[in-house]
Amino acid sequence: MGIIRELSPSVINQIAAGEVVERPASVVKELLENAIDAGADRIEIAVERGGKDLIRVVDNGKGIAPDDLPLAFRPHATSKLREADDLQRIATLGFRGEALAAIAEISKVCCESRTAEAETGFRLRIDGGRAGAVEPCSCPVGTIMEVRHLFFNTPVRRTFLKSDATEAGHVAEMVTRLALAHPSVHFTSRSSGKVVFDLPATTCLTDRIAALFGRELADQLIGVEHDVPGVGLRGFVSHPSHSRSSSKFQYLFLNGRYVRDRSLQHALAEAYRGLLMVGRYPVAFLNLEVPLDQVDVNVHPTKIEVRFREAHLIYSALYSAIKQAFLKTDLHAKLQTRVTAFQVGSTSVAPALDWPTRASVSDWFSVPEEAAGSSVAAPAPCSSGSTSEAVDSLRPTRQAWGWSWSGDQAAMASGTAGVLERNGLDAPLASGPNQLQASPAPTSTFGLRSSEPLARRVDLPFAAESEAEGRRSNSDRVPIRSIPTSTSPPVSASGTGHSTDSTRHASSASHPRALQFHDSYLVAETPEGLMVIDQHALHERILFEEFKERLERGGVESQRLLIPETVELTPAEAAALTERLDLLAKLGIELSGFGGSTVLVHALPAQLKHVEADRLVRDLADHLLQRPLPPTPEGLMMDLLNMMACKAAIKAGQKLSPDEIDALLERRHLARDSHHCPHGRPTVLLLTKSDLEKQFGRV
Repeated sequence: MGIIRELSPSVINQIAAGEVVERPASVVKELLENAIDAGADRIEIAVERGGKDLIRVVDNGKGIAPDDLPLAFRPHATSKLREADDLQRIATLGFRGEALAAIAEISKVCCESRTAEAETGFRLRIDGGRAGAVEPCSCPVGTIMEVRHLFFNTPVRRTFLKSDATEAGHVAEMVTRLALAHPSVHFTSRSSGKVVFDLPATTCLTDRIAALFGRELADQLIGVEHDVPGVGLRGFVSHPSHSRSSSKFQYLFLNGRYVRDRSLQHALAEAYRGLLMVGRYPVAFLNLEVPLDQVDVNVHPTKIEVRFREAHLIYSALYSAIKQAFLKTDLHAKLQTRVTAFQVGSTSVAPALDWPTRASVSDWFSVPEEAAGSSVAAPAPCSSGSTSEAVDSLRPTRQAWGWSWSGDQAAMASGTAGVLERNGLDAPLASGPNQLQASPAPTSTFGLRSSEPLARRVDLPFAAESEAEGRRSNSDRVPIRSIPTSTSPPVSASGTGHSTDSTRHASSASHPRALQFHDSYLVAETPEGLMVIDQHALHERILFEEFKERLERGGVESQRLLIPETVELTPAEAAALTERLDLLAKLGIELSGFGGSTVLVHALPAQLKHVEADRLVRDLADHLLQRPLPPTPEGLMMDLLNMMACKAAIKAGQKLSPDEIDALLERRHLARDSHHCPHGRPTVLLLTKSDLEKQFGRV
């Protein structure tokens, strides 16, 4: 007896569902594409529990005739193809005729639809692939699709779904893609009764981008318009000063269809070569217009992957279009005058910020009561003075940004004042209403101590006007403990002015002297030969172990913002962060919801206070969304510690003084594993004396 048998239609549809329906967002995609193909200019989406319990899509398209309702849910039944040649000229988003059949096989579907010619609508219910009778109902012109209890008859598939918030984030991302591709359609999206998107129809793509990603990003965009035979390109790319930590914000469309194509992403990256730092990616919203017969969209059931007949022409057009747009644009980085509102002493003045009016200003100054022994420093009251004086002090001058530093902040400026002077910055001053002051009660941190000048330099909003001015009033500077520098030799107790070399010899006796080259690597002599050190990787390892040690002792020390900072995120990003608020709090990052997909940043790790809050939060969200995450909370905690250590460490290309090099090498021996950074890259390479002799032909 033969063993080959024909599969039943139900099994065929469930197999097809495995390709077409990966998660609730896949269902939303298919239903939205059908609505757009039906000519709808207003679409409403509602989901419950991230789409696991309910997905409801309402459109005002042309509707489905009652005779066509049963056919719409049969495999490979479609109104978009007539013959095989039509596959060469596909102008609609959907065409395969298998999505609705697959969805109906693994859920409970109710479809209500009415055409403009009909006096009443008609309803069809399908329960796990078993269709009922078509019956009349009351509904407006268009179609209402309800999909309930997704994967109810395939429980194994349901167990692979993520949390409700994560699935809701994927749904929001799917709506975002289609809303960008079709700005002339009004989209409204709700999740568990809360409005996620309300995007009125518009003819201006930047308005749609601003509604989805915020006006700050929309204002940084550069228009791209390019036409060559066979290819048209319209859209926007970000200014090089506005980049992201992942390629997730590269929205590429082909004739109104969201696509992923490596060659297109490579062309985009090449256009930005030399304009972005390593690990940063541009933002792009681009739509390619290509003749239908020059592209094949029938590559995968999801219809995201495509093939071009002349891929090199598309690549060249995209690259050239962006380069031409850059030639017409001032690519100089703009001076960022926004400052993170840290309050670390009694004389800080918060910068004036234009906050949204959707919350009471008094709420921003409310500080939650901290548990006993908490390491979070609460803001001290502002200095006394009239309101007009406070406003005057906030004028955009170098002296207007007054900060008060306690011990760990003083450590950031201690040691070699040359770090500040090399970057055109003043070291802390001891007096004056708007000058830096050291707290009398230093607090220890897990960064470099006050005797170690290696800590990442303090980035103040305005540099000194001149080098001479940067060195003025040295006698008024705060007497912070530091290791000696070559420009300021310590004076002996006898007052003769001779430098006491014993301190320097004591600090350098335990490690070899090193030289820096390319502002990225250190070279030192060892008994075995030469040692080459990656300064960023080594400092990253040191900070990671200090972060970890502090975490094991109860939590990472954080620094509270005087005024919480708002960060506008995508719903997927907001969901990824709000799911892990407790974990982030242990890392010194305190967030709270602020309505919609906006979050408030209340505190940041003290070691990362030089990092902009919005950039750190967005990078965290990208990290949580883009990378495969460890399966346990402990593993995820270590993963985030890696990221924080990387951001706090000195960078490749950052010039170090000899004393800073010494401080780094001294701390190398305190790390448990100083041979590799937390990401596994080596921190040290050794070139032995025998290897050198072989290269020079001495042996």
